[in-house]
Amino acid sequence: MKKHIIWTIVVTISVVIGTVAGIFAWQMYYDRKMPNFHERAEIYVYPNMNVADVIEILTEKNLVRKPGSLLRALRKENLLVGTDKAGSASPKTGHYTIDPSNTSIYVARMLKNGWQTPVNLVLSGSIRLRGTLARKISSQMLMDSLTVMNALQDSALLAGYGFTPENVFGLFIPDTYQVYWTDSMDVVLDKQKAAFDSFWTDENKQKAKAQGLTEMEAVTLASIVRGESNYVPEYPLIAGVYLNRLHVGMKLQADPTVAFCFDYTLNRILKKHTRVESPYNTYMNFGLPPAPICSPGRDAMNAVLNPKGGKDLYFCASPDFNGSHLFAATYSEHLKNARAFQRALTAKLAAKAAAQ
Repeated sequence: MKKHIIWTIVVTISVVIGTVAGIFAWQMYYDRKMPNFHERAEIYVYPNMNVADVIEILTEKNLVRKPGSLLRALRKENLLVGTDKAGSASPKTGHYTIDPSNTSIYVARMLKNGWQTPVNLVLSGSIRLRGTLARKISSQMLMDSLTVMNALQDSALLAGYGFTPENVFGLFIPDTYQVYWTDSMDVVLDKQKAAFDSFWTDENKQKAKAQGLTEMEAVTLASIVRGESNYVPEYPLIAGVYLNRLHVGMKLQADPTVAFCFDYTLNRILKKHTRVESPYNTYMNFGLPPAPICSPGRDAMNAVLNPKGGKDLYFCASPDFNGSHLFAATYSEHLKNARAFQRALTAKLAAKAAAQ
């Protein structure tokens, strides 16, 4: 009888130990090998956020299949003590992607070690004010707009890239760049310089030289072309007009340079505006302005290097109001085009007034 009791106790203890060991082994297996997330999601961990904040984000998004598994993994990586106290390690600031195939231990280590997912830094549209550029960058990265603005005005920093605060628009080529959310402006500038250098191949340098332009002068002229129109197919024609004016010694008389003098606050450029005293005003000064007036982009830069239009010296808006222009080699022809546009504009305004 006594032996039977002892045997029963031994068997019971063995079963309990085996069950506990089995549960523990299964938990370890699940935490390390089994996907524990419902769907793909992106999360941002800001400075001063702790692991409890991250758990709250994941819970609100209903991403976790078995919360207990994630908690165990966070404890194992010293990110969590118990169920709600921060551990000795902290989640790294960053942008992370959680995939349905991820295990709990992978996500815990990802947060601990800062295995970030890159973000796309999209620089598009019209970039003609430093404030606009600063907001575009800061809205897509962790750094604030003041940090970006300070970098854009930092002479010593920009000198390392061969630029100045005055010509910094020429450094930025609108495109999509992969960066980490936590990257500094140094990384952003590195990528811009790489894109700039990539554009200026030996062939493109020779094309600029053939037009009598340095690289920066070509970028400056391209910025004027970009400022004149959003209609890309006409960029080579517009570039051709301005190059012809430069070659014959005419003033460029480019409205975008006047707009730049007024920080692009003018709704319409009047004759009085063209008399503003500024080295950027091409109505008052011969040649190119001292630096780019916006970030021109590859289309406008290629247009300057590959101009069209023959001997055209003038252009004005088309009476079709489709964003295109009419080009002319002589001033008399230009006046005819300008009158045609004015008649069409008058008729359009009259029709609009009659409809009201």
